[in-house]
Amino acid sequence: MVGGSVPVFDEIILSTALMNRVLSFHSVSGILVCQAGCVLEELSRYVEEQDFIMPLDLGAKGSCHIGGNVATNAGGLRLLRYGSLRGTVLGLEAVLADGTVLDCLTSLRKDNTGYDLKQLFIGSEGTLGVITAVSILCPPKPRAVNVAFLGCPGFTEVLQTFSTCKGMLGEILSAFEFMDAECMQLVGRHLHLASPVQESPFYVLIETSGSNAGHDAEKLGSFLEHSLGSGLVTDGTMATDQRKVKMLWALRERITEALSHDGYVYKYDLSLPVERLYDIVTDLRARLGPHAKHVVGYGHLGDGNLHLNVTAEAFSPSLLGALEPHVYEWTARQQGSVSAEHGVGFRKRDMLGYSKPHEALQLMQQLKALLDPKGILNPYKMLPSQA
Repeated sequence: MVGGSVPVFDEIILSTALMNRVLSFHSVSGILVCQAGCVLEELSRYVEEQDFIMPLDLGAKGSCHIGGNVATNAGGLRLLRYGSLRGTVLGLEAVLADGTVLDCLTSLRKDNTGYDLKQLFIGSEGTLGVITAVSILCPPKPRAVNVAFLGCPGFTEVLQTFSTCKGMLGEILSAFEFMDAECMQLVGRHLHLASPVQESPFYVLIETSGSNAGHDAEKLGSFLEHSLGSGLVTDGTMATDQRKVKMLWALRERITEALSHDGYVYKYDLSLPVERLYDIVTDLRARLGPHAKHVVGYGHLGDGNLHLNVTAEAFSPSLLGALEPHVYEWTARQQGSVSAEHGVGFRKRDMLGYSKPHEALQLMQQLKALLDPKGILNPYKMLPSQA
């Protein structure tokens, strides 16, 4: 997405694929210790056999390595329920630029001794050290998973549905995703997936995960009844069996694929105050007019994370000029982030100033100079090209 793992000039690629061993798993605490080259999907299968799940789940799970997930602080679909990797990673081992092996591979939930050094490496995109092993806290596998797919008449109702959802579903709410009507049209046109509810300006996918199927279904049922009765939701469907759950999730998870069939795609991954989340989409539709094929918004509403995508027949310098820096300036005015979960990499390194003050950027440069004075670890990435 941002060229964080793409060689641009003279880099050497270092693969951790052979470092793929599970070192330990404790079935009481749910703490997994493994090497950085373990593939996320294989770890998921391993812990699920022992009635646990990984605290993160993302589309690339079949190929991504856990070390890379931690180095990029990957977000994904379970963040609303289980939080980010900054909370679920308990410890890590990293190799520094001078070859020092930093062993902070603790499995303790509580350790208040000095600086929490692992946080330096989580989200550092390999610029401060190479993560070689991780200790991660896995939640128990939910016994009951339900999904509801709803149609909403406006974005105000989407927000009200989210508030109601948090109040009525509480501890079992595990995902709250939204997409606009144009997303649904593209998924239908390019992937031939049919909407399970009547046409609406917005759609919401809600997932619950709990330990009691009857209790969860009852809570979700009363939430749907209330939402339909109050006009927040115009239509809805619910799934408990695995096949239908997967079918409903596909409508949200395959939006990226549908967009790639629509032409050249300009992609933005923004964190914004949840009440302003969709305003940038409306703003860009007016700003770009016929120069863009589609301007769509979807994402993790529960986390305040918008995936803003603009499609065109082909790449156009003038369209890019209309988008940037406008999108970043608009985001900065809302005190948002120009990269919610996809990182900084090569493409966004000079955009950091829109989300971080000058003093923070200076301190980042100083940390990089201290830990990697020769600049050999993932060079040209993350930090601005001009100090």
